[in-house]
Amino acid sequence: MIASVRGPVLHVGLDHVVVEVGGVGLHVLTTPATAAGCSGTGEVTLATTLVVREESLTLYGFDGTEARSLFEQVQTVSGVGPRLALAMLSVHSPDGVRQAIAGGDLAALTKVPGIGKKGAERIVLELKDKILAMGVEPSIGGGTPAARASGDQLGGQVHEALVGLGWSGKQADDAIERVRAAGQPPTVVSEFLRAALRELGR
Repeated sequence: MIASVRGPVLHVGLDHVVVEVGGVGLHVLTTPATAAGCSGTGEVTLATTLVVREESLTLYGFDGTEARSLFEQVQTVSGVGPRLALAMLSVHSPDGVRQAIAGGDLAALTKVPGIGKKGAERIVLELKDKILAMGVEPSIGGGTPAARASGDQLGGQVHEALVGLGWSGKQADDAIERVRAAGQPPTVVSEFLRAALRELGR
């Protein structure tokens, strides 16, 4: 198990970063918000989990151990693989995912691309008691902070992330405008992205 990686950021993509560790560039899949937070940071530390398949070794990276633990936990549900688990953390914060499961909030869970009503019901059924037993705690920040941006720079990063997740350019622009029209839009990429995803899920 590769539990964490630390090193210079060689490349930042929509849903991945390349981190140099011991002279080797590791391709790490992340949420768009985590990837955006790595931009311009120089060196980064990510909590990671290695998913081993017969035909591939895939490394997933997170801002902290809380997100990593939830990523691993939701995969205990039948039908939830690493890609879907990562999508859940792209749309919601770790605390938001736990609150949705604990409260049986199917509407919140079905905002995640790839999760339908039956899938959401299965996630709640299989994890609700475990989440409640742990207690629903607020998200604890850790790892690399999301990059702060303003104006068109922030909107551009959010637009790029939304298109990378599968929405059209017009849908992305409309969601960004609705977030701004609501007043006091977030000034952090990850928070703005989640607000835009909530608009798209309405």
